[in-house]
Amino acid sequence: MSPTSGQPLVRLEAVSKSYGSGSSKLDVLDQIALDLPRGETTSLVGRSGSGKSTLLSLIAGLMRPDTGHIYIGGHQMDQLDDNGRASLRAERIGFVLQSDNLIPFLTAVENVELALEFASGRRPAARARELLVDLGLGHRLDHLPRQLSGGESQRVAVAVALANEPDLLLADEVVGQLDSTTAADVMEMIFTASRERNLTVLYVTHDEQLARQADRSLRLTDHKVVRA
Repeated sequence: MSPTSGQPLVRLEAVSKSYGSGSSKLDVLDQIALDLPRGETTSLVGRSGSGKSTLLSLIAGLMRPDTGHIYIGGHQMDQLDDNGRASLRAERIGFVLQSDNLIPFLTAVENVELALEFASGRRPAARARELLVDLGLGHRLDHLPRQLSGGESQRVAVAVALANEPDLLLADEVVGQLDSTTAADVMEMIFTASRERNLTVLYVTHDEQLARQADRSLRLTDHKVVRA
């Protein structure tokens, strides 16, 4: 997926999504139009249940929109089959969740190695270790997730998401359960990765102050994305 001059990395055109049908139908997203430029950080705020996680899942190709189109680096995600979306996700998209990111019976370094294996078919242990050392976890390489603090677990999760050297990082409330100091450290790692790797970042947060640290802040309200 080579960069195209002047084109956003991510483009959503008239994307809508609902759940259920008939009288139980719940409209979540309605005709969303959104561009995410390469190398830019974007925050997304909105009340609980407004559809923020749904929007990230659509961009990641974890589900299909009811209507509209989603493009990532020129690839039309909504037209790819399950294998095609999984392949593009493994190669080009990093996804960090608030919790339950790590496989509990694998060590920190093994979690990162597994992400590398999915992305490239190889298992370069040196790369996994280097990434964790860069994130300040050189002393926790061989620890299981249950042996790590919340902040350490999120650092490993960020390492997993960055392991495939993605073009796009999607982060869903990654610091919501962390204390303010640890949260700031984790987010600074993400912002640094964006600057150093020309990484496009879209992160969901309930923290208005954290949202304002992005290059651009958006709000999801009444099924639409608007400037925050």
